[in-house]
This record gives sequence, structure tokens and C-alpha cells, in this order.
Amino acid sequence: MATEPESVASRRLARVAEAIAQAGGWLPFDRFMAMSLYQPGLGYYANAARKFGHLPQDGSDFVTAPELTPLFGHALARQVAQALEATSTDEVWEFGAGSGALAQQVLDALTVLGRAPARYTIVDLSGSLRERQRASLEAHAGRVHWADALPERMSGVVLGNEVLDAMPVQLLVRLGGEWFERGVTLDGGGHLVWADRPTDLRPPFEVPGEHDYLTEIHPQAEAFVRTLADRLQRGAAFLLDYGFPEAEYYHPQRAMGTLMCHRGHRSDSEPLVDVGLKDITAHVNFTGVALAAQDAGLGVIGYTSQGRFLLNCGLLDLAQRADVRQNAMMQKLLNEHEMGELFKVLALAPAASAEGWVPMGFATGDRSHRL
Repeated sequence: MATEPESVASRRLARVAEAIAQAGGWLPFDRFMAMSLYQPGLGYYANAARKFGHLPQDGSDFVTAPELTPLFGHALARQVAQALEATSTDEVWEFGAGSGALAQQVLDALTVLGRAPARYTIVDLSGSLRERQRASLEAHAGRVHWADALPERMSGVVLGNEVLDAMPVQLLVRLGGEWFERGVTLDGGGHLVWADRPTDLRPPFEVPGEHDYLTEIHPQAEAFVRTLADRLQRGAAFLLDYGFPEAEYYHPQRAMGTLMCHRGHRSDSEPLVDVGLKDITAHVNFTGVALAAQDAGLGVIGYTSQGRFLLNCGLLDLAQRADVRQNAMMQKLLNEHEMGELFKVLALAPAASAEGWVPMGFATGDRSHRL
């Protein structure tokens, strides 16, 4: 695992210390998480170090489904093709495209299916990943475009694979029966430490019991889907990520929350250590995201496990033409103890695009009633 010069680490800490001072000595965790991940000159996604890959030996920190096997993107492309047809749209929008692997897989498969979109637009806060994406997508250069933000009006099929989990969260902690918001401050030695402040904020689902309890709330993920609802005039959105419906998310036994860091294919729960050098994520509260989308005018047109979704999209059929290694990787996408059950797929659409069709990924095993 690579280390950075002490001078660079000192500059990172100085930036955080400055933000803490400007905030009056206490920085809410969501602001700290946003700095740690996205701030130029500090954030994890703002540097050029490799993030995505199979093994720590290649310098990567974690693996996502498209890096495991192209079968993932090829199956998802079948859903995209159906959605483009059903909503009479001709553009794909992908948020947080990472290495560009998913875009390449989807475009390759859509081309074979005869449904290549007129445009494939990548919206990504990480400028450092753009060149890697450009290289991966050279064969589709005429179709691929990049944007730093959403336009005021848009149409098409929206994809977001492991995007919601990297959106900053607020931390709430119940101690001795009282609720606090957890933030970040500096101790006497200038080290980052946790600090709690009384708050009126509460989890959206009442957590039974009086035991100490740490959890997250997700205002930025909910704001994202509200913005999407405001901008998406026609089309559909498919959001794939790890998480739970609300009743499971705020289960009384989930007392340590879901916040997790990833570096060198190892996980830890210490976001105040090695700031800017590792990913910080939290599981998604899919109920909260779905309710925010509905309140803003989008309809929920499907919700199920990733394993069921991919099977419905014909993953097993695609696997018959794949080699042994790809089939082995495919099992990680489907197995309940790996990505098949922990990862979910939520589909949203404007009212005008939600009627008259059932997305193939939810043809069986739809769990919308459990949100």
C-alpha cells in the first residue's frame, strides 16, 4: 500500500483544520466526508491514484461489479435497451462512471443489440478519472460526452452504480437515551477526533430500545433524487447499490451504523485516519431515497436484489457464451453472501414514462412493497 509524503499529509490535515476553525470548532460529518472525498487538492476522488481493480497488488482499493466481469454491464444493457424503447428516448446518462468499465460494457452490448444511443453522457465529480474513462471508451468516442452537472432539462435512461453510497451522510448517535449529531474537531495535540452535539435530528424510523446506537441519515442522496426528478422530463433511472429498506436499515441490532472505509481491498471504520487516501461509504436507505423521489414526482417502477435483477435481465443466457473465469466472477454478482442480496436495484421514472411497461429486471421478485 503506497504512502504519501509527510508534507502532503500535513497539508491535508491543515485544510481540514481550517474548515473546522471556520465552522466554529466543530465540523458536521457530512461536510468532513465531502471534503475527504471530493475537495480539490484533498479529496480521495480528486487525486489520480487508482481506485478500481481486482487486487491490492495493482494499486487499487476496491472492486465494483463492472470490474468483476463484463457480464454485469451486458445484462444491464438489456434493461437499458428496453427502457430506451419504452420511454422513446435516445440518451444514456451515467453518474460516477469510475474507470469507465460499465459505460464500455453497456455501449458494447447496446451496439450489438442495435440500440446504441445517440449520446452517452457521463456526469462525474472526479476530473481525475476522466482521462481513464476516455481511454476505455475510445471505440465509442463519437457518442460519449462528459458533464460536470445536470442540465436544467434532460431525457433518457439514467444509470448510477455505487453512486449513492459515496454521497456524504450525517451521523446520529444515541447515548444514554439522548440523541446527538456526531462531527469532527481537533484535540489538544491537533489530531482529528469525534465530537457530539445535541440535535433535534432523528432517524426517519424510530429505533426501539434505550441502548447506545450509531447510525446515518442521507439528506444528500435524497436531494440528488429530488434534483433528478426536477430535471428528468422523460426516461427512467436505475440505481444500483448496497443497502436496505428503512426497517432493516434502522434495525435495533444495527447499533454501529454502516459507515465504512476502503483502502487496498481492506475495510475499516476509521474515516478520521488517512484522510483523502481512502474511500468512505455508507449503505443506502432505499426507502428514504424512494420516498424523496416520489415526493418530487418520480414513480417507483421497481425494487429488488441485484441477483434477481440480473437474472431477470438474462445473465444466465449471457453466461453460456462466456468463459470459465467470467462464469466464476458471475457467481459473485448473484450469490446471496456476496453481492447478490446486499446490493439492490431501485428504478424510478417520471409519470409520463412509467405507464404501459414493466422493466424486465423486475419481472419476477419485485420488492417495491417492502420499501
